[in-house]
Parts: sequence; structure tokens; C-alpha cells
Amino acid sequence: MDKKWRIAVASLDGKVINEHFGRAREFFIIDIARDGSYQLVERRAVVPLCSEGGHSVKALEAHINTLRDCDAVLVSRIGMGARRALELNRIPVFEHPGYIDSTMAKLAVYFAKTKHNVPEE
Repeated sequence: MDKKWRIAVASLDGKVINEHFGRAREFFIIDIARDGSYQLVERRAVVPLCSEGGHSVKALEAHINTLRDCDAVLVSRIGMGARRALELNRIPVFEHPGYIDSTMAKLAVYFAKTKHNVPEE
């Protein structure tokens, strides 16, 4: 699986996209091939951003640096400020609560159709 997209998934269990971006304690880093097949690469621990309804700019920057090699982030929810910060750093965000298995194939199709950093064949 040489050519792939790298996705950061906010999940509590590695099976379901069920975590808010700011509350995530870890991201499951998954590589997706053009055919929709995927593999877990690693789990990246982070310190949750949200505390008392807000987050610091430094903490958000640390999250972005942790996910900088990712082509997208999948979450169940995300605040507008965090979404905007990721997108300004060219990391698209998808709010898509559901099973990781079914979402990876859909994401590969979407990326291929939109030519999003298309992996070479």
C-alpha cells in the first residue's frame, strides 16, 4: 500500500468515529489506498484541548503540528475555531460520526473524485 491518504480519526475505540476534536485524547492514524483498503498506522496521544468551554492557541497549534502529515481529520464534532485553524493549515475536516470501516471506502471515493492529493497509481 505505497500510495495512500493519511487520515487522523478521533475515536474512543478505533472502531467508531465518536470523539469531539477538542476532547480527543488520541487520534487513530489510518492510511487509505485508492481502492478503499486501509490500515492503522499508529495511535497518537494528545492532551485534550477543551477545558471550561475554551482552548489555548498554543494547545491548538500543538494539535495541528501533531496532525500536520495528515490529509484530513475525521471527527464526530468540532468547533468552528479549531476547524478554521486546521483548514488554514491545509488539513480538511470531516464531521462524520459512524463506523470507521464504512467511512474509509467512502472517503477514498470522495478523494479520488475531487482529486484531493491523489496518490499515483
